[in-house]
Amino acid sequence: MIKQFCITLLAIFTFYSAFAQFQQKDLATLNMYRDSLKSLGNTFINNPDELARKNANYTFIKTLVSALRTPNSFLYKFDSLQSVSILNSPDSRFRIFSWHIANDDGSYRFYGAIQMNTGGALKLYPLEDYSPLIAHPEDTVTDNSKWYGAQYYTIIPVQGANPHYVLLGWKGYTDRSTKKVIDVLSFKNDKPVLGMPVFNGKDKKRSRLVFQYTRQASMLLRYVPGENLIVFDNLVPPDKKMKDQPDTYGPDLSYNGYRLKNGRWELTENLDMRNVPNESDAAFIDPGQLPPPKLEVKPITKKPVQ
Repeated sequence: MIKQFCITLLAIFTFYSAFAQFQQKDLATLNMYRDSLKSLGNTFINNPDELARKNANYTFIKTLVSALRTPNSFLYKFDSLQSVSILNSPDSRFRIFSWHIANDDGSYRFYGAIQMNTGGALKLYPLEDYSPLIAHPEDTVTDNSKWYGAQYYTIIPVQGANPHYVLLGWKGYTDRSTKKVIDVLSFKNDKPVLGMPVFNGKDKKRSRLVFQYTRQASMLLRYVPGENLIVFDNLVPPDKKMKDQPDTYGPDLSYNGYRLKNGRWELTENLDMRNVPNESDAAFIDPGQLPPPKLEVKPITKKPVQ
């Protein structure tokens, strides 16, 4: 009896020792890939030569895919990889990698991937930036092969009849103007769908929201969890004659928002925001790494003077 118990105990100990070694082997492999990715990321962000940036990015993509093929890679945080935004869905169903490459003309191209939490073999959906060919992004629903590229910093899960995840992202744009995006990710037949007509504005429903403003300004776009509210600066031209030039727009010190009601996002105008943080797009830092501010949100009846 004692002999059998010792044999069983030894077998259990051997199994867990082998499992621990297996885990340590995976960890060592992922640490090696992480170091390579950090070096490549530093190159595609900081190298002054455009060709060098693009070559580093192509190598980065191949290295990232190899890293994610490592067993248990979904559990590896890559938290020291500062060149890439990595967002885990709150339900641990997936995570999104997104990043940008700057072009010499002041424009940007975006790259990304969605890694599903399979608990086993890698299931990865590449995000292919199709932005220049999407004529009406606010009305367009696409898949991952026609992505309206952005670097995401917040993910908001929404349950109900139309479950989805709202993504807040920075898009850069040109040497004159910047964009920010509110996009929607859902899954149909376990495949990603981008965009969903859940934003009810004054005139129509939109599948995503795109904000464009002058590069000399900064724009607040942030989720306030306690209010189920996405709040953003109201953008206006410096002169009414320039209303058709969104690259001149800037904040007018008033705020609007989209509030979640019955699975849809309803426009709420003229919000009174207190203690609004100052965000800068000039040097993009993932705001998703920062805790959300405690904001007091009250509707007001009188619009501030513009």
